[in-house]
Amino acid sequence: MTSLSLSELCALLDEQIQQAFPATYWVRAEIAQLTDRGHCYLELVEKGERGMFAAKMRATCWSNIWQLISAYFLQETGKRPEAGMQVLVEVSVEFHPVYGLSLNIQNIDPSFTLGDLARQRQLTLQRLEKDGVLDMNKSLVLPAVIRRVAVISAETAAGYGDFCHQLSDNPYHLLFTTQFFPAVMQGDGAARSIISALNEIAAKMDFFDCIAIIRGGGATTDLTCFDTYELASHCAQFPLPILSGIGHTRDVSIVDMVVHSSLKTPTAVAEMLVDHNAQQLVRIDQLRQRLSRVATQMVAMRKQQIEQLRLTLQYAIARTLQTERNKIQMFQQAISLHSPEQIFRKGYTLTLCDGKIIRHAEQAPAGTRLTTVFADGELTSIVE
Repeated sequence: MTSLSLSELCALLDEQIQQAFPATYWVRAEIAQLTDRGHCYLELVEKGERGMFAAKMRATCWSNIWQLISAYFLQETGKRPEAGMQVLVEVSVEFHPVYGLSLNIQNIDPSFTLGDLARQRQLTLQRLEKDGVLDMNKSLVLPAVIRRVAVISAETAAGYGDFCHQLSDNPYHLLFTTQFFPAVMQGDGAARSIISALNEIAAKMDFFDCIAIIRGGGATTDLTCFDTYELASHCAQFPLPILSGIGHTRDVSIVDMVVHSSLKTPTAVAEMLVDHNAQQLVRIDQLRQRLSRVATQMVAMRKQQIEQLRLTLQYAIARTLQTERNKIQMFQQAISLHSPEQIFRKGYTLTLCDGKIIRHAEQAPAGTRLTTVFADGELTSIVE
């Protein structure tokens, strides 16, 4: 019986593989793991039903090729190759007596990944729309004045400092209160970390007017977390308005699509908050001016009404006094016409006995001393 050493068997395998796979092949696969150490080491997989692996193989891209194709991929897609991406790579099949069977990556097709990313984004948007949550956060109304802002960002993010500086050093001297909620803003755990921060804010939601999710000073290639359904769904359904400023200009993430307002940078988010409150200052000043005009008009109108009432009252008093004077004059004339003096002038006299008026003859028997009053004097007589 002929026996072979292990190295001899590996040499035969290597020879057979080179003969069976002499060329390069374009292979569709998902990146399950990726380690960049100058040389790039990957694990490529194909998933079947229920997410089970249908195939899995190691792959290597040597540094001289990796530098070129990763830069090209970044230029075309705005992202670096990373775990979870669907890729179309050109590979040669290699066999090493120590490391076994693997693929040697020679090239990559960015258009395939772009198409898959677009398809995944579209599916995520369709799912959000089907759930009825796509526009929920956008429909919220920002408070007329925003004072308390919950900020989700990385602890070391330069954008957070820019954001706070822009808020505090505003030309209108407006005051804002911010509370920082740290979160991982890139990589595999970013979506879960941001969701955790959102849950922490939800526990004390009454203390805030809105939320700012900001990310500044980092690469624009680590933003896939903002395209995940889980994070987008949480943001879309959050009961406070969310403002995003995650510092990328090439693409709009799904989170940008579902939040209340999407800005390009943390500084732009701060500027929006300042402008929002400044507009309220303008409205308040307009209302003040309007109130001042209305008050001035009302005072002038009331003065005019008072003057009209004064004139009306003055006229009424004068007319009433004149009417009363006329009545008094009429009474005086009536009294004058019926006074004793006027009667005496007409030839009438008044007969008195002991100072009492005599109205009947029987009141003055013979011998009674009478006094007769004329208009111009008196006479005394004795009744016979």
